[in-house]
Amino acid sequence: MARGRVAIVDYGSGNLRSAQKAFERAARDEGLPLAIDVTSDPQAVAEAERIVLPGVGAFGDCRRGLYAVPGMVEALEEAVIRGGRPFLGICVGMQLMVQEGLEFGRHEGLGWLEGQVVAMEPGNGLKVPHMGWNELGLTQAHALTAGIAAGDHAYFVHSYRVRGTRPDHVLATSDYGEVFPAVIGRDNMAGTQFHPEKSQATGLRLIGNFLRWRP
Repeated sequence: MARGRVAIVDYGSGNLRSAQKAFERAARDEGLPLAIDVTSDPQAVAEAERIVLPGVGAFGDCRRGLYAVPGMVEALEEAVIRGGRPFLGICVGMQLMVQEGLEFGRHEGLGWLEGQVVAMEPGNGLKVPHMGWNELGLTQAHALTAGIAAGDHAYFVHSYRVRGTRPDHVLATSDYGEVFPAVIGRDNMAGTQFHPEKSQATGLRLIGNFLRWRP
């Protein structure tokens, strides 16, 4: 394992530069001598101390992009499932953690957590996509949400959301005409539906917590 290295997985999806800058800033703020690498090399991912999987776009497109990188899914399985390395999925990267996505067809996910990705149906005249700042509701104490209070705001951009995840795997929620998981996780893996790299103080706090997390 390459200690002191955080791998942000590049599989053709995600705002990688802004994510890298946010993780670099959080590392500086926390006084952590970490290298933040954007990489499409499965070996670098397999050897990283921590792994981040971003994702922007449709579930099926992101899944195809991830599986199109030879050896990448196997590297993730080796590092995260068998190796127990801390893992953070962001937006569609979080959604890929569950069993399947129902966006433009049925697509198999990584299956690390129970659940499906389904279209948002907020009602109350609210528009989809859900885009902008929204409050977080904390459902249980967790190292990743330490220092974040109920009612703190995070930045969301999504039309689909996770449902059917075990309640004990939901770490925080948000409400946009319907309550949905905003942070999910178990063991050494977690994911955020919002974009921590765009969520200012709340996002930097969560990223800093992730960089210190010892699950």
